[in-house]
Amino acid sequence: MNPQHFTPKEREDISKYFGELAALTSESFKKIKKQLQAKYHPDNFEKFADETVQEMATERFQQIEKLAEKLQKALDGPPTPAPAAGGYDTEFALFAFDKMKIEIMTRHKDLKYHLFGSRYRWLAYGESFKIPGTKAKIITDESYKGQSMGYIETVRIYLSFGKEDEVTAIATWLFEKLEGNASMLIIEGKKTKINFQDISHAIKKTAFIGIEAPK
Repeated sequence: MNPQHFTPKEREDISKYFGELAALTSESFKKIKKQLQAKYHPDNFEKFADETVQEMATERFQQIEKLAEKLQKALDGPPTPAPAAGGYDTEFALFAFDKMKIEIMTRHKDLKYHLFGSRYRWLAYGESFKIPGTKAKIITDESYKGQSMGYIETVRIYLSFGKEDEVTAIATWLFEKLEGNASMLIIEGKKTKINFQDISHAIKKTAFIGIEAPK
């Protein structure tokens, strides 16, 4: 891996969080990244109930994620070509997934309720909501009551859908809910940009199960 791919500040941060750049391998990178995500996740700082602490924790987490993303690209080498005919981007691709983990970081204190179509500030653990126009559903990972105060919160949901559901409809719904209301989106552990194309791509890549034979 060429050190020149990184700025002096990035090399300093890599040394701080990931260790010596020259000694970093794909396996050690994955292990360290997982440890860092567990250690610096903003949820770990909710106990302080301090907005400034929460903002600092979120900024540091985002900094580490951005650095990890650049490191991953450098370790992977040149990007691979887009999937050829027969891949998950074709019209015959099939998608399905049971409980796809989605994490949403937001300052919007009512976003979780809007996701579930709730008119009241109350959600029970395990409560589900069917995405309009599909049979897909989301399930809440915890109970909520009233408004969270003073800090960025992480909303965790699980998405389940079958082969009969259109990923485009699911991605459109999720994007419209999150646009302008969320600061970060993580789908199955991978940071995803909050735009329709990236959300759709992330869901399809994660949920791809095969190709349907043309009729």
